[in-house]
Amino acid sequence: MMNYGDERPELLKYDPFKAIIAPRPIGWIGTLNADGVPNLGPYSFFNGIGSRPNQLFFSSEGEKHSYLNAKARGEFTVSLATEALKDEMNISSAHVEDGVSEFELAGLELGKPVEIATPFVAASPAAFECVVIDTMQMKDRFGNLTDRYLTFGEVVRTHIADDYISNGRFDSARARPIARLGYRDYATVESVWQLKRPQEK
Repeated sequence: MMNYGDERPELLKYDPFKAIIAPRPIGWIGTLNADGVPNLGPYSFFNGIGSRPNQLFFSSEGEKHSYLNAKARGEFTVSLATEALKDEMNISSAHVEDGVSEFELAGLELGKPVEIATPFVAASPAAFECVVIDTMQMKDRFGNLTDRYLTFGEVVRTHIADDYISNGRFDSARARPIARLGYRDYATVESVWQLKRPQEK
């Protein structure tokens, strides 16, 4: 079995880190800039932290608009990125100047929030309105600051399209969320199976 530290073997032309930590859910983050212009971008370093209260985070590689806007405004939204919306999600990943709305670039209708001011993707099967709990710049193992920025949020309102509720549950297979793998690879949730815990009968 191969192993390596800071120096990657020549056999591995590309860093496999993201391919190994996969699949990663995509946080499609909505924010508002200082002038109130909606911003939208996908983040694959994203996940839930815990439930009750429902909390999550997204990580920005560089001080990107989503991080700066969420930090300044104290809020953001998360829309579920799905197979049906993959092209719009990809368009929203473009590097554009502050003040350019990726919602508009991708031709996406703004979902109307209830608790906060920031919109979400109206066409998405599910979305969260979030209030920022904390933001931070990450350090490496030597204590040096890196160009990585974390935003932590708490969900204050959940939106779910009625068509995606089955037997009292959100139907993930029907929504077909997409996840990021490594390189330029993605995956789609197409099937769902259950596994009971040892204490369950």
